[in-house]
Amino acid sequence: MTYQVLARKWRPQDFSSVVGQESTVTALRNALRESRIAQAYLFSGIRGVGKTSVARVLAKALNCENGPAADPCNNCDTCTQITAGSDMDVIEVDAATYSKVEQVRELTESLKYGPARDRYKVVVIDEIHRLSRQAFDALLKIVEEPPPHLVFIFATTEVDAVPATVLSRCQEFHFRRVRPGLLAAHLRMLAEKEEIEVSDTALRLIARASEGSVRDAVALLDQLATFGSGSVADEDAARILGGVGAAVHYRLLNAIISGASDEVAAIVGEIEQEGWDPRHVFGEFLAYCRDGLHLALGAEPDDIELPEDDAGQLADLAKDTGYENLLRLLHQLLGSEGTVRRSEAGVLAVEIAWLRAAEMPKLTQIEDLLAGGTPPRSAAKQPTKKPTARRKASVEPQKKTTPSPVKPKPEAKESRADPSPEPSAPAPAEQPSDTPATEPPAVAVGESSIQDFLTEVSRRRQPLAAHLQESLKLDFADGQLSIYTPPRDQWLAKALARGNNRTILEESLAAIWGEGTTWKLLEGDELDQGPPSDSSPETDDPILQHPVVQTALDIFGGTARAIKSDDSKEMP
Repeated sequence: MTYQVLARKWRPQDFSSVVGQESTVTALRNALRESRIAQAYLFSGIRGVGKTSVARVLAKALNCENGPAADPCNNCDTCTQITAGSDMDVIEVDAATYSKVEQVRELTESLKYGPARDRYKVVVIDEIHRLSRQAFDALLKIVEEPPPHLVFIFATTEVDAVPATVLSRCQEFHFRRVRPGLLAAHLRMLAEKEEIEVSDTALRLIARASEGSVRDAVALLDQLATFGSGSVADEDAARILGGVGAAVHYRLLNAIISGASDEVAAIVGEIEQEGWDPRHVFGEFLAYCRDGLHLALGAEPDDIELPEDDAGQLADLAKDTGYENLLRLLHQLLGSEGTVRRSEAGVLAVEIAWLRAAEMPKLTQIEDLLAGGTPPRSAAKQPTKKPTARRKASVEPQKKTTPSPVKPKPEAKESRADPSPEPSAPAPAEQPSDTPATEPPAVAVGESSIQDFLTEVSRRRQPLAAHLQESLKLDFADGQLSIYTPPRDQWLAKALARGNNRTILEESLAAIWGEGTTWKLLEGDELDQGPPSDSSPETDDPILQHPVVQTALDIFGGTARAIKSDDSKEMP
């Protein structure tokens, strides 16, 4: 006897053998019991989920000698002939090769006559969406008002391509993808009956690779059993199915979360060297990350279609990573899926997508910065862009005998400056100083240390650093930092009373000048801000000097300017 492939050998012959379509099977059984037979049925769904098989079972149940029955007997002559495809009253048509309107008209003319032997004449049209528009129009009349002995069963994988005029004349049943767990159990039953040695891990791999199609899963099991002479090894299953295994996915996810770009590139090199399909691996990794997302949301490892050890390992990593980070990662990878699928350079597209994902841990969300979070270390070391006069004075040592240099102003300010014969001011970096060369170096060290202190505070909490920069002056002497604030200005005092700002200030003091360093708030003289000629409406405006405004300017590296109305103009 010639060999018969498993997909044909184990094709469902009754409703109880259909896998994963309980709702459809229940509805059809009840209709048969109550003799509520529709004139047309439409079965839709992906390939290999049982549409044509259920159509044949329904034809047998309608024409069984013991029926109509909820399940055919499969022993009478009618059931046997329908199973063999030789029953003249059950007509199967492939719409891909029977799409012309003339062929459909010939078919409808022959259907006017009653069945030769059976109870019903059943017409099964597979892939009905392939019919032409004129062929669909030729079917409308007989489908809507067929003879009492005629039943149509349509099957399609693209229900959207079927005209609404046809859909409205049918009872539609959608065949779902079969769950991987149920599919693996079905494969285990077939393996035991066929005496195929296969592990649960290999069955899970087959179920995942089939993407919910029963026929694809059975065909893959048949192929692997042939390759292994009756046994399926886990390594063979992973290699033939094109998967890389959960261990590689775990390494890749861990590297992306940690921002280890070199490890990500190394894993891509392994995929290329082993000859795995990069697009298939990318899709598998998306499914792996989705499992991690569900675990981070509280799902149990037993609910994930992975081996027990791999599911537990992924659960620990997902909980450490957090739901938000995994959701953000999946969103970025899903955005690259179309590029990976269409690109001719598949390996390069996958590598770029994963390397971009590995840069995500190095980013800081703007919401965290505005809420007082820690900015990236590299950004904290950058000098503040375009400081105002008051912020510049906060890091300079106080010298009452030395005129303050002219502060840098935006071009718009310089255009409104009052011309005067006084000489141009030196650059900010070349500040004049009356300090003799024999002065102890403590002054220069203190000035540098104050800037280091502000950088340290900015690294820990940038809004607090902005408050400190708004002070009149910072002076460190004898193990104590003196913070001079404008008279009756309580912004800094209120900021230090919120949250853990005081703790951050003290930790920054200890990091720069050592343990035991103290600090105090003092009200300074407004004259310490510089000569009146140095001020401008922009720097003196209280709204622009508000710490929240200054914090936003520091984060975005921008400037602000007050716009005042011209009161000199009189209303007519």
